[in-house]
Amino acid sequence: MGENQQPIICVPGQRLCPASKTSLSGPGTYELTGYIYAKLAGTVEILNDESEVAFTHYPVHGTTEQSIVPAPGDIVTAMVTLVNQRFCKCIMKCIGDTVLTRTYRGILRKEDVRATEKDRVEMYKSFRPGDIILARVMPMTEAHTYSLSTTEDELGVVVAHSEEGVSMVPISWTEMQCPKTLTKEFRKVAKVVPEHVLNEMG
Repeated sequence: MGENQQPIICVPGQRLCPASKTSLSGPGTYELTGYIYAKLAGTVEILNDESEVAFTHYPVHGTTEQSIVPAPGDIVTAMVTLVNQRFCKCIMKCIGDTVLTRTYRGILRKEDVRATEKDRVEMYKSFRPGDIILARVMPMTEAHTYSLSTTEDELGVVVAHSEEGVSMVPISWTEMQCPKTLTKEFRKVAKVVPEHVLNEMG
């Protein structure tokens, strides 16, 4: 779409254009009976492919409806809801910096907690229900189940509360401490890289 062109506004179910070998539906659209329709209320973007066969893609960017879903390799922020000896269950809250309007469930297995000494991992010493963690989405092996991993140094628990309800402070890779009672609790602590360092690296 050129800079001077007005954005094309659409509503769900609106017919956008005929579908063909060179006119392809994009995210936020679907193809039915030879036409491309909008799934979302939002704006239509027209993307022209520069290849020899000039494909045109028609993605729709929703104004309210969430169209982002977890994909392998994404870093997600999730809340731990259940912990047992073999895995913990989580609810994903964000993908990168995008806050999700619907939740996705994930599972973090014992062998995906850390990169070394995997057989010595104790789930109860790594996570507790209510912890906020950073994790990476792994390739899906089962339908509707997102597997998560915290094997990288930067992944793991970022926010945890003590029994007093106070936010704990990381004191090592494996421990956090309540600043009120000074009680220490085991966790798989994320090494959070300060934002200014990330900016310098970028």
